[in-house]
Amino acid sequence: MSAADPAPVPERRRVLVTGPRTRTARRPRPPVTQEIDEQTGLGEAYMRSLMRAQLRLALLVCATIGAGVGGLPLLFVLAPRLREPSLLGIPLAWLLLAGVIYPAFVACGWWYVRHAERNERDFADLVDRPS
Repeated sequence: MSAADPAPVPERRRVLVTGPRTRTARRPRPPVTQEIDEQTGLGEAYMRSLMRAQLRLALLVCATIGAGVGGLPLLFVLAPRLREPSLLGIPLAWLLLAGVIYPAFVACGWWYVRHAERNERDFADLVDRPS
């Protein structure tokens, strides 16, 4: 080697620098059912949401039935000619009240139970879902 030749550069190796482990193990969250049983704030929020959904459904059914029952007399007042016809000697108003209202009650009851059970099933799926 002559004085004019540069000195050989040592080969640089990559070095992995790591620090001490700073993350601790995560504390497992209690299941939502435990939150509900212990009546914590989160459990109460879940229960309030279910109760609100059931209340909305009940008010919708009551409003529908109320409009149907209240609407028939209003219909007969506004259209007096509908009071006059009869079938087999029974006035149309009575036939509608007896023959339409009660099946409508049954249909609304069936619809309410179906949707209330769906709300409860959705709530149970939400609560049973793993964290």
